[in-house]
Amino acid sequence: MTDKPTRRDLMRPLHLLGLAFLTAAFAGIVTMVTMGFFQDGPAGQAQRALVFGAIAAGIAFIAVLVIVALLLLAVDPAQVAKPVDRPVLLPGEDAASDDPEGRDGRTPPAT
Repeated sequence: MTDKPTRRDLMRPLHLLGLAFLTAAFAGIVTMVTMGFFQDGPAGQAQRALVFGAIAAGIAFIAVLVIVALLLLAVDPAQVAKPVDRPVLLPGEDAASDDPEGRDGRTPPAT
Protein backbone atom coordinates (compact mmCIF):
# COMPACT_ATOMS: atom_id res chain seq x y z
CA MET A 1 0.00 0.00 0.00
CA THR A 2 1.06 3.60 -0.28
CA ASP A 3 1.79 6.00 2.53
CA LYS A 4 0.02 8.87 0.79
CA PRO A 5 -3.33 9.82 2.29
CA THR A 6 -6.27 9.49 -0.03
CA ARG A 7 -9.05 12.00 -0.45
CA ARG A 8 -11.27 9.73 1.62
CA ASP A 9 -8.73 9.92 4.47
CA LEU A 10 -8.67 13.71 4.23
CA MET A 11 -12.41 14.10 4.70
CA ARG A 12 -14.57 11.06 5.17
CA PRO A 13 -18.08 11.28 3.70
CA LEU A 14 -19.69 10.97 7.13
CA HIS A 15 -17.67 13.93 8.38
CA LEU A 16 -18.68 15.94 5.32
CA LEU A 17 -22.36 15.14 5.86
CA GLY A 18 -22.08 15.85 9.60
CA LEU A 19 -20.52 19.26 8.98
CA ALA A 20 -23.22 20.10 6.43
CA PHE A 21 -25.98 18.92 8.78
CA LEU A 22 -24.69 20.97 11.72
CA THR A 23 -24.43 24.05 9.54
CA ALA A 24 -27.94 23.48 8.20
CA ALA A 25 -29.35 23.03 11.72
CA PHE A 26 -27.68 26.25 12.84
CA ALA A 27 -29.01 28.18 9.84
CA GLY A 28 -32.51 26.79 10.33
CA ILE A 29 -32.61 27.58 14.05
CA VAL A 30 -31.27 31.10 13.54
CA THR A 31 -33.86 31.74 10.82
CA MET A 32 -36.70 30.46 13.00
CA VAL A 33 -35.57 32.54 15.99
CA THR A 34 -35.27 35.72 13.94
CA MET A 35 -38.72 35.18 12.42
CA GLY A 36 -40.32 34.77 15.85
CA PHE A 37 -41.03 31.03 15.93
CA PHE A 38 -40.65 30.89 19.71
CA GLN A 39 -42.82 33.96 20.40
CA ASP A 40 -46.55 34.37 20.69
CA GLY A 41 -47.81 36.06 17.58
CA PRO A 42 -50.38 35.89 14.82
CA ALA A 43 -51.76 32.49 13.80
CA GLY A 44 -49.58 31.87 10.76
CA GLN A 45 -46.33 33.31 12.11
CA ALA A 46 -44.98 30.06 13.58
CA GLN A 47 -45.84 28.05 10.48
CA ARG A 48 -44.25 30.63 8.17
CA ALA A 49 -41.12 30.73 10.36
CA LEU A 50 -40.90 26.94 10.25
CA VAL A 51 -41.16 26.90 6.45
CA PHE A 52 -38.52 29.60 6.03
CA GLY A 53 -36.27 27.83 8.56
CA ALA A 54 -36.52 24.59 6.58
CA ILE A 55 -35.73 26.41 3.35
CA ALA A 56 -32.71 28.12 4.92
CA ALA A 57 -31.51 24.81 6.35
CA GLY A 58 -31.81 23.10 2.96
CA ILE A 59 -29.92 25.85 1.19
CA ALA A 60 -27.18 25.82 3.83
CA PHE A 61 -26.90 22.01 3.67
CA ILE A 62 -26.47 21.95 -0.11
CA ALA A 63 -24.14 24.96 -0.16
CA VAL A 64 -21.80 23.49 2.47
CA LEU A 65 -21.70 20.12 0.69
CA VAL A 66 -20.83 21.72 -2.65
CA ILE A 67 -18.28 24.20 -1.26
CA VAL A 68 -16.40 21.69 0.90
CA ALA A 69 -16.39 19.10 -1.89
CA LEU A 70 -14.95 21.64 -4.34
CA LEU A 71 -12.33 22.72 -1.81
CA LEU A 72 -11.31 19.09 -1.30
CA LEU A 73 -10.72 18.76 -5.03
CA ALA A 74 -8.12 21.52 -4.79
CA VAL A 75 -6.09 19.65 -2.14
CA ASP A 76 -3.26 17.46 -3.36
CA PRO A 77 -3.09 14.49 -0.96
CA ALA A 78 0.67 14.22 -1.45
CA GLN A 79 1.15 17.80 -0.24
CA VAL A 80 -0.75 17.12 2.99
CA ALA A 81 1.72 14.49 4.18
CA LYS A 82 4.83 16.50 3.24
CA PRO A 83 6.31 18.27 6.29
CA VAL A 84 7.00 21.99 6.05
CA ASP A 85 10.08 23.09 8.01
CA ARG A 86 10.33 26.67 6.83
CA PRO A 87 8.16 29.73 7.26
CA VAL A 88 5.33 29.52 4.77
CA LEU A 89 5.01 33.25 4.11
CA LEU A 90 8.66 33.76 3.21
CA PRO A 91 9.85 33.10 -0.34
CA GLY A 92 10.69 29.50 -1.13
CA GLU A 93 14.16 28.04 -1.30
CA ASP A 94 14.19 28.55 -5.06
CA ALA A 95 13.65 32.31 -4.75
CA ALA A 96 16.21 32.61 -1.93
CA SER A 97 18.94 30.98 -4.03
CA ASP A 98 18.24 33.30 -7.00
CA ASP A 99 18.58 36.46 -4.90
CA PRO A 100 21.62 36.22 -2.62
CA GLU A 101 21.04 39.68 -1.12
CA GLY A 102 17.52 38.80 0.07
CA ARG A 103 15.78 41.67 -1.69
CA ASP A 104 13.41 39.28 -3.53
CA GLY A 105 13.44 41.36 -6.72
CA ARG A 106 12.42 44.68 -5.24
CA THR A 107 14.31 47.87 -5.86
CA PRO A 108 16.00 49.46 -2.86
CA PRO A 109 14.23 52.46 -1.34
CA ALA A 110 15.34 55.90 -2.55
CA THR A 111 17.50 57.83 -0.10
